[in-house]
Amino acid sequence: MTDTTPAYTGPERVFSGIQPTGNLHLGNYLGALKKFVDLQEAGHDCIFSVVNMHAITLPVAREALLDQTRQIAAAFLACGIDPDKSIVFAQSAVPAHAELAWVFNCVARMGWVERMTQFKDKAGKDSERASVGLFTYPVLQAADILAYKATHVPVGEDQKQHLELSRDIADRFNREYDAPGFFPLPEPMIKGPGARIMSLKDGTKKMSKSDPSDLSRINLVDTSDEISKKIKKAKTDLEGDMPSEVDGLKGRPEVENLVGIYSALSGESVEAVLRQFGGQGFGTFKPALADVTVAHLAPITARYREILADTASIDHALAKGAEKARAIAAPIMDEVRDIIGFWRG
Repeated sequence: MTDTTPAYTGPERVFSGIQPTGNLHLGNYLGALKKFVDLQEAGHDCIFSVVNMHAITLPVAREALLDQTRQIAAAFLACGIDPDKSIVFAQSAVPAHAELAWVFNCVARMGWVERMTQFKDKAGKDSERASVGLFTYPVLQAADILAYKATHVPVGEDQKQHLELSRDIADRFNREYDAPGFFPLPEPMIKGPGARIMSLKDGTKKMSKSDPSDLSRINLVDTSDEISKKIKKAKTDLEGDMPSEVDGLKGRPEVENLVGIYSALSGESVEAVLRQFGGQGFGTFKPALADVTVAHLAPITARYREILADTASIDHALAKGAEKARAIAAPIMDEVRDIIGFWRG
């Protein structure tokens, strides 16, 4: 039977956010920040948030949270996000996120949230002592997106499940409150090389801020020497030289990861990289990869350090972005309250 429910017909809008936890690394840059800039330059209406409310699902010191919030904002700016083209702000500065999250807590079903695998991964065997916020933060993610009626979300493979939850919540709200097409069903945007960068020490694990080994990742604040040393020590395998074709990467996750990094930073296809280095040893490929990485990241790192030294400019950019974000979210929340039947005085 064909679904005749009216679809959302409002403007297209992109939303994404990054948690202020730990140093940003190459995986964050290639998997998120670089793509954010590409979306901005392609003319999309973009909203990028430092999602600091998500950061308190686990204990964090006040000064650390403030400092890390500014670090993420500085990274947005250093990588090329332009506050005059896109909105950059801290989640906590827009009350709509928390208010809409409560509404969605009452719309979402327990079974939906219980299926979220990331809670199980983060809470581990001690789930009964985990915060309720850690359990329900995918619902807050839905509010983050839908407070702006965002239609598209650039996500990694590990976040697709949470975006599906956002779609389910939007659809149920529209149906439950007889508001067809009010919220869009946001679509994922996953494309291009660099969508998932793996650890330099284990090609089967995602590059992570929380990995205890700093050699597992390239941080955006690393010096050129540090980057070169980490790539030199990056794990490969014992199967010999670089393959000449893509099929040769099968079963070689570490090699596939390094080739993917080279491809994403150089702009060359994986096939072109393998044609250039196929049959050669890692003693040739790794220095070339280090050169490409340093050449690409050095200007960003320099700009990042420069912006971090000027907290007033960071705060100004965040305040300007929060004002713009509130201007979008406030009328949407007015409509939500009217649809639900909340008395507004």
